[in-house]
Amino acid sequence: MVFDSILWNQLMVVIGELTIFLAIGALLFASIIVTVALFSIKNGRFYFPRLMASGLVMMEGTVKAICKFCGLDDKELTLFFIRLHNTMNMKAFGDIPTEKRAIFFPQCLRSAQCPAHLTPEGLVCRRCGQCGIGNSIDNLESMGYRVFIVPGSTFIKRIVKKYRPEGIIGIGCLMEVKEGFEMTDRIGLVAMGVVTLKDGCVETLVDWHDVLEVAGIGIEEPLVAEHLDVSSG
Repeated sequence: MVFDSILWNQLMVVIGELTIFLAIGALLFASIIVTVALFSIKNGRFYFPRLMASGLVMMEGTVKAICKFCGLDDKELTLFFIRLHNTMNMKAFGDIPTEKRAIFFPQCLRSAQCPAHLTPEGLVCRRCGQCGIGNSIDNLESMGYRVFIVPGSTFIKRIVKKYRPEGIIGIGCLMEVKEGFEMTDRIGLVAMGVVTLKDGCVETLVDWHDVLEVAGIGIEEPLVAEHLDVSSG
């Protein structure tokens, strides 16, 4: 009985020491992730991108806590996460033909007076000219893209299941794009993200030049320039 008690106490000590060791290891790993992220943000380039992407997902809570302690805003970290994913996916996205790509606009980009009606595949643009979506859709469709205006992630999942695109571009606020990357990573879909210039639910803004620039990845330069000129006109 005494022998069993000694073994139990020793086991508890080992478990306790192992727990402390793992906690310290996790904290050190998260600190390394934050340090590399800070250097990347400061220098405008990504160091150890695959390690960073995995670390940011695995240690998100701890990384955010350390960032707050260091004075780094959550939004800045999320934007870094999105830029990192875009950089990592750029080569694979560029290898996908535009006919096998889709782009998703959030409905909040449209005008408050938008006459479009909701369908099972999202809103169908009426080209009323009250926002920049109509002109952008014409440019993107002529490049080969399938374009959708959707009210939420449920529509995106349904459309992806129906049309099976190999690559997609998602446009939205910081958290929407981040959550979109998490979804596409789970299902093995190559994705690029464009963050809106203004958050909100009505008449948000996006840089249309950025949208077409991302859409033009892997396409011949003269064709991309032509579409960019049309969009800015």
